[in-house]
Amino acid sequence: MENNLRIVLDAMGGDNAPSVEVEGAIEAVKEYSDITVVLTGRRDKLVPLLKEKAPAELMSRLEVVDASEVVLMSDHPAEAFKQKKDSSIAVAAELLRDNRADALVSAGNTGSVVVHSLLIIGRIPGIARPAILIPMPTSKGYCALLDAGGNVDCKPFHLVQFAIMGSLYAKHILKIDNPTVGMVSVGEEEEKGNELTASTNELLKKSEVNYYGHVEGKDIVKHLTDVVVCDGFVGNVILKFGEGIGEFFFNFIKKEISEGSIMFKLGAFLLMPIFKKLKKLFSYDEVGGGVLIGIKKPVIITHGRANAKAIKNSIRVAAQLLKDHVNEEIEDNIKKIGGEK
Repeated sequence: MENNLRIVLDAMGGDNAPSVEVEGAIEAVKEYSDITVVLTGRRDKLVPLLKEKAPAELMSRLEVVDASEVVLMSDHPAEAFKQKKDSSIAVAAELLRDNRADALVSAGNTGSVVVHSLLIIGRIPGIARPAILIPMPTSKGYCALLDAGGNVDCKPFHLVQFAIMGSLYAKHILKIDNPTVGMVSVGEEEEKGNELTASTNELLKKSEVNYYGHVEGKDIVKHLTDVVVCDGFVGNVILKFGEGIGEFFFNFIKKEISEGSIMFKLGAFLLMPIFKKLKKLFSYDEVGGGVLIGIKKPVIITHGRANAKAIKNSIRVAAQLLKDHVNEEIEDNIKKIGGEK
């Protein structure tokens, strides 16, 4: 498999589809010689774009599988699953189910990607609930946050599985040896929190993950731990607040500079390398996307506004998960604790 990794790209899902998907796919096969990208979507749109933009020598590693329908961002995931059987995300998931591809990347409707992955591809044996894992920017680079919205109601056992999966992601994708795991709570002390955190804390202390203990919201950006686990309700609030504060921060600075004195503008010019470095850290273009971790084959969900660079890097992450056999490691580790409950 590693000599020719077949990554399926839902080419119609993003806000700027299919042009950025086609450009990202081309950049990916340019940079990684062991990857073939299979684009699912309307052939009449994709083939002309590929012929226009892709060098002839790369066309053998850029394939198109026709899909006549598109799941819109406004579509309800369950209804789209039932009514749009020939959508680009449905066809992509079926390729993985039928072992005609190895991983999936989509910038489409997150809920639909989750539903199609669960119902068509299926879970890793023993995984009770797949989680959405997001690389969060921190003072030391990135930490892995999960669940970021896949499961709003969780049991303690689910969070233990999240900790195992997050640790393996941090090890292979973030390149952190023996990553530490923290659990989001309202205080560092063990007695603080709710019933879920109290019960999960006891299970994590007995598990084989490198468990640190409770972490507060402010500790995430300090990179107190390499992996942060929580239920999907809390995780999604953290994610959306982080996106909002980042956007506010950069817009505020831009406004103050544009309306400020010449000294403001001179200071901004001198600080430009720092601003660029900070913007790069907060940009999902660099990390590609989040992982729907726990599905039988790697599924990467990137931002709806993803550009070609984000698509290319999402393909890179999918390939790395395959090369490092992360799903196989997850299955082996889950077996040790008894699997689904």
